[in-house]
Amino acid sequence: MLYVITGPPAAGKSTWIQAHAQAADIVIDLDRITQALTGPGAPQWSQDRVHVRVAQRARYAAIDEALQHVDDVDVWLIHTMPSPKARARYRRLGAQVVTVDPGEDVVRERVAAMRSPAMDGVVTKWYRDYRKGGSRPVTAQASREW
Repeated sequence: MLYVITGPPAAGKSTWIQAHAQAADIVIDLDRITQALTGPGAPQWSQDRVHVRVAQRARYAAIDEALQHVDDVDVWLIHTMPSPKARARYRRLGAQVVTVDPGEDVVRERVAAMRSPAMDGVVTKWYRDYRKGGSRPVTAQASREW
């Protein structure tokens, strides 16, 4: 089964997956990939343009390969802001979409405490484009909004 976990930055998507995925499952998380590809002492959430670009390429390859195995293992994919094309692909694949959103106030507090100031713009975009300007806190929800 393919699970697509979406939500704003710092919502708790990785934590949600840790609580639900099994050891044999495949987890594709851009933050974890970026961290794996950076050197010792790199920040946990690197926003360096080169680091993120390389990690994105690795992520695309991981997604393509993992989708070949969804009949054998569960695949958990974090995709904060999937494009319409990506959403259509996930629909075709029968993905279960889960939105993790503790609410905009909580997200903004977490971003201020843990992430780069540039992530604040991503939070604004997520709430504007994916929540249509409003915060509706959801711990986790199967979603058919797409």
